[in-house]
Amino acid sequence: MAFGLLGIEELTRAEVESILQRARFFQPLQMQSFKKLDTLRGKMIVNLFFEASTRTRTSFEIAAKRLGADTVSITASGSSVSKGESLVDTLNTLAAMHPDAIVMRHAASGAPHFLARHLAIPIVNAGDGTHEHPTQALLDALTILDRRDALEGLRVAIIGDIAHSRVARSNVHLLSKFGADIVLCGPATVLPAELAQLAAGVSLTNDIREAIAGADVIMMLRVQLERQHDPPLSAGEYFQFYGLRLEHMALANPKPSLCIPAPSIAAASCRPRSPIFKGR
Repeated sequence: MAFGLLGIEELTRAEVESILQRARFFQPLQMQSFKKLDTLRGKMIVNLFFEASTRTRTSFEIAAKRLGADTVSITASGSSVSKGESLVDTLNTLAAMHPDAIVMRHAASGAPHFLARHLAIPIVNAGDGTHEHPTQALLDALTILDRRDALEGLRVAIIGDIAHSRVARSNVHLLSKFGADIVLCGPATVLPAELAQLAAGVSLTNDIREAIAGADVIMMLRVQLERQHDPPLSAGEYFQFYGLRLEHMALANPKPSLCIPAPSIAAASCRPRSPIFKGR
């Protein structure tokens, strides 16, 4: 099987550290006037997105082009998938194209793993169902390290629609490798008890104030409406109980806490607590 990135859970701490160290090497590139390298010159990267995406797909395209690769983007709405083509059909088409790597987002958990079992091509998981979103967790970890010395010993509150969030799962798997104290918080209907077994150091609460108390890092998740048939709360009720407000920030660690991603304009304006919209 070719090397790729299917999830955080199967990585070792040393592998995570190696990826983050490599990312730091490339980090200053975007601040330079000349932003293109020859690292992937002559390589073809296929971005295969079966779910609607703007930020993630564009981020992968920009990253590949900055490293000198050629990119081909395939979306479900603009491909034969919309005509009924199956994942197996897509697999055979991709094999004929002989790409050097495939970046894949799919609504079905495990879809990238299916491709990886049948293609001798590195697969990068850009989000699969409610399972994982490994590159987002790595980006979150790098954002934390931009502002803190280490990931060890942090108290991290992840708040929102936990049950349907692949970002939450990947962050739990990553941060637990560094011994972080992770508090998952949300309405009871999207916070099943078994989530406490995801990794060591995980606890659950339905009280946002309890979750934020003493937190070093605060991650606010959006409600995954596209994965819910009956949302647990109305938008107004959800914000009343699980919206991050300025008075909550006083409960967090006295040192600057981080809000990832933007939970509200008010909280985003609490600089330097939030890295949102800042240049890297």
